[in-house]
Amino acid sequence: MTKSELVEKLAGRFPQLLLRDADISVKTILDAMSDALADGHRIEIRGFGSFGLNRRPPRVGRNPKSGERVLVPEKRVPHFKAGKELRERVDRSLLRSPVNGGSGGGGAHAAHGQAGQSAQAGGSALLDGGLNLVRS
Repeated sequence: MTKSELVEKLAGRFPQLLLRDADISVKTILDAMSDALADGHRIEIRGFGSFGLNRRPPRVGRNPKSGERVLVPEKRVPHFKAGKELRERVDRSLLRSPVNGGSGGGGAHAAHGQAGQSAQAGGSALLDGGLNLVRS
């Protein structure tokens, strides 16, 4: 699901909400989440999952062209951990309709495609007031 699809779904779910207002709402939520992560906070959306930061320590890497050793500085990278309800919902949908016709193959693409389908199906649960943002 893309951001524009989420905006359309939000506007469709709430007819009194203009598409422009739905777009502003989605952008505001995403900006608030981005700001919280940039400030080092954790975001928890009960039933959906949590966003946090993982620290990648500094390391010595190599320039692939020259083979020269290069110091790669420490980084903080965003990390998402799915909540129990989301994991169970994705698992149930996988049992009902396997991606790419069954087991084996597909790897990350199959998992990503299935998660996208579940996010589309689960959008209404989030829109029903199921958001509970916790900053820590």
